[in-house]
Amino acid sequence: MDKMTLISLFQLGGWSMWPLLAMSIVTVAVTIERAIYFLMYDFKVTDIEEKVIEFLKNDDRDGAQAYLKTFKKKKLAAHIILEGVTMAKLGEHRMEKAIEAETQKKVKDIEKGLNYLVEMGSIAPITGFLGTVSGMIGAFGAIAKATDVNAQLVAGGIFEALITTAYGLIIAVVSITAYNVFTNIVERFITNIERVGTDVVTTVLIQEHEKNNK
Repeated sequence: MDKMTLISLFQLGGWSMWPLLAMSIVTVAVTIERAIYFLMYDFKVTDIEEKVIEFLKNDDRDGAQAYLKTFKKKKLAAHIILEGVTMAKLGEHRMEKAIEAETQKKVKDIEKGLNYLVEMGSIAPITGFLGTVSGMIGAFGAIAKATDVNAQLVAGGIFEALITTAYGLIIAVVSITAYNVFTNIVERFITNIERVGTDVVTTVLIQEHEKNNK
């Protein structure tokens, strides 16, 4: 068999290669866009915890707020904790709600577009398999009509039909891998911000209790 290029393989794959091409473009575009987003923003949480807790233990909420405001918008954790500290004077419930609401807002922005990766990972293999089935039907139809059937004719038809399955699986592997990498980062961020948020609320409550008992 002659050396194959991507273009020749695409042409051999038939009609289903066009939707697979569209899915591959979506997968690559979303992956690159989210990768740039994740690189631009700082998802670290623990590096600000010690300083904030220190301010709060000293009953210096203004100092904690001023410290958190020094970070740019790219420091997601700082802005989430700042919402909680700002609401400290209104009680535990308002603090927790403020941190929770801001976390949900940030996570929604972070996860934007990731659902497309899930969809591509699900649809691409099915589309590829459909293309293979369609190709196999055509291949066996051609074999049935052929007067001189040989191994090369049979193998060639099957080879062409299987191209779409391979393309679909490649798209699925890329999209699912990218999705898993991104979601793991998000899950770690959520876990850490919830823990730090709890520590912040607890520290404020302890300070309030100590002040009331003086």
